[in-house]
This record gives sequence, structure tokens and C-alpha cells, in this order.
Amino acid sequence: MRPTLPLTLLALSLAACTHAPQRSDGPAASVPTTQEVIDASTPADWRPLDPENTVYLQLPSGMVVMELAPAFAPEHVANIRTLVKGRYFDGLSVNRSQDNFVVQWGDPAGDELALRRPLGEAKASLPAEFSRDADGLSFRALPDPDGWAPEAGFVDGFAAARDPKAGKAWLAHCYGTIGAGRAMAPDSSNGSELYVVTGQSPRQLDLNITTVGRVVVGMERLSVLPRGTGPLGFYTEAAQRVPILAARMASEMPPEQRARLEVMRTDTATWDAYVESRRNRSDEWYVHPAGHVDVCNLSVPVRPATAERGAD
Repeated sequence: MRPTLPLTLLALSLAACTHAPQRSDGPAASVPTTQEVIDASTPADWRPLDPENTVYLQLPSGMVVMELAPAFAPEHVANIRTLVKGRYFDGLSVNRSQDNFVVQWGDPAGDELALRRPLGEAKASLPAEFSRDADGLSFRALPDPDGWAPEAGFVDGFAAARDPKAGKAWLAHCYGTIGAGRAMAPDSSNGSELYVVTGQSPRQLDLNITTVGRVVVGMERLSVLPRGTGPLGFYTEAAQRVPILAARMASEMPPEQRARLEVMRTDTATWDAYVESRRNRSDEWYVHPAGHVDVCNLSVPVRPATAERGAD
């Protein structure tokens, strides 16, 4: 019998989410700190998580909340929704933890096709979704150059990159980015094998693999897992694997059982102020403002939902 999802979703450690880093640009007196930016924000500067794009992954250590990105990988996201609703991930495991790279989960049977869990109503084959048309995206470019793309910035809270001449955009491989594992063929992923970046941003993976979302809360439950001793950090013994107790879409849960979270919008003047607070730290500890920020050094603030609006 497969395990069910615990009802106490709010056992999330949100205190760390409430306080984002500080900001500074130019003289310390002229640039607010990050906390000052957050304190001055209004409800309109925040958005709730969409239950249709939010996945709760229950591990023995607690909950991981993930936000899917259908704007960048619509077919993979649709397949992941189907897999989650079909209880595909329940009882599977985290099978890989490679130091300074990724944590990966899915069916431990791996390449043994005869032993793999059936996908149910999900599709076994999908096209590669490495990038998308840049038109129609609310792309908020950062002011600083990016070594991996002509432009880097954010789209609806997701770290992204863009090539205006080629007319395409894609999600950037930053800490917390979730991707769909694949074999040699570019179209060999289907969302049944997922990984999350837990180390230094491996931007060389950009445009080489389908990225499907990001971890919003609970990265500490993945990044601290013991490193695998096998090739590429795979666990060599079944006892080393971390069981997935359950995976659920937030939309499957009653509203009162959903994690009440909201994320700072990345298309507002408040977000621009937040970016500047990270480019030039003005809090007392800093003696030298950097005047630069990398897309993977910007964590989008997350906090408990305000009482007026709630999470949904």
C-alpha cells in the first residue's frame, strides 16, 4: 500500500524564506537594504503559487515545494502533472546525490526496462523542450552581462536567459532549478526522472536539457543528502536511497491543507529595487559594493501568504 501525504503541510521551515538578502547601490545611505525593500513592498508585489503548477514532494525529512514552468516546457509539465496525479512517484526514491552538482529522483530500476514502473496515462516520449520562442514572455533582464547568454533575467520568478537575435529564451541552470533527466537522444526525457541543481550553477547544461521548474521551499532537504559513492553520485546500495513517501499536486489538496506561500513578482519596480539591493549591498557589514549580480545569485523571496489574500 502506497503511503499517503501527511496533512501537516505547514511543517515547512518558512522563517528562512521570510528574510531575503540585503541591497545596496552607490552610497549606503542612498540605497535600501533588501530587507527594507521587502518591508516597503505591497501585496501587489507578491503572487500566490498556482495550485495547478505546484508539486508537494514528501520525503522522510519533510516537504519540498516545487513550482512547475509550463511557459517553458508545456509538454513535460503536463506529463509531470499526469505522473503525480497517477501516483507514479509514490514509493520511488532519490537515487543520486552528486557533490556540487545535482540530486536526482525517479525509478531506481534505471535502464532495466522490464522492471520500470508503468507510466500510467503519462506519455513515454516527448519532444525536447530546451528553449522556446522569446515573444510573449514578461522577461525582466538584469543590467549586468551574462557569460552564458546575450541576456539573463527573470520570467515569472524563474531565472532565465534570452537570445534576442535568435528569438529564443530558456530557463537557466541555477541552484534549485529542476530538469528532466535524459539519455543521449535529445528527445529521451519525459519527466519521470527529475533532478535539481544542488551545486555551483552548471550553466553548460542550458539548451542541452529540458528544464521544468524550480524548488520554492525545502532545498535544504535535498542539498544535505549524503553523496552517492557510485559513478556520477548514484547510490550503490538500495539502503542508501531516500524514499519518496508521496508526491501531490497542490490542486489535489483541500485549500486548508495547502502550503500558504507567496513569491515576490519579478515584473515590478519593487523587484528592480530588490535586484539593486543585491548588486550593491549597503548593509553595514559590506565595505565594497560589487556593482554586479549574476542571475544565479538572485534568490526570489518567498514568504508565508498574507492574511488578506491567502495562497490561492
